[in-house]
Amino acid sequence: MDDPTNQAPVSSTASTTKADLVKRFIAALIDSVLASVVALIPVVGGIVGAAYILVKDGLELEFMDRRSIGKKLMKLRPVRLDGGSMDITTSLQRNWPLAIGSILSIIPFLGWIAAIIIAPIIAIIELVLVLTDPGGRRLGDKLAGTKVIEVEN
Repeated sequence: MDDPTNQAPVSSTASTTKADLVKRFIAALIDSVLASVVALIPVVGGIVGAAYILVKDGLELEFMDRRSIGKKLMKLRPVRLDGGSMDITTSLQRNWPLAIGSILSIIPFLGWIAAIIIAPIIAIIELVLVLTDPGGRRLGDKLAGTKVIEVEN
């Protein structure tokens, strides 16, 4: 039977309701700490940290299972509303708002100043959307056609 909502088919182990906000916050915190620690590596750290933020939900690494390390630990999964698999392109579309600060911080001085101003504004917008959207979808989710659900593994 066709799904009239045109949403991603979800396994019987997944919830189709909005993911728990505390779990999402902890997952985001874990991913941010990982990216920040990597960013401390001279010269390439900022680039690698920003790259992780951008592609974290689309990597085909077995231990990550097409989701970030934070989401894996918190038993969350981003899913596409069209039923397609998460991939690098979808992850880029979903996560570029979160990566702007990291990307700007690669640029000495002016980039740091811009990151300090722009990143918190984007973070507030994303937070307000997660809190107020009925499906818990932030700007990145809306841009990529995704949402975050809870899973058993």
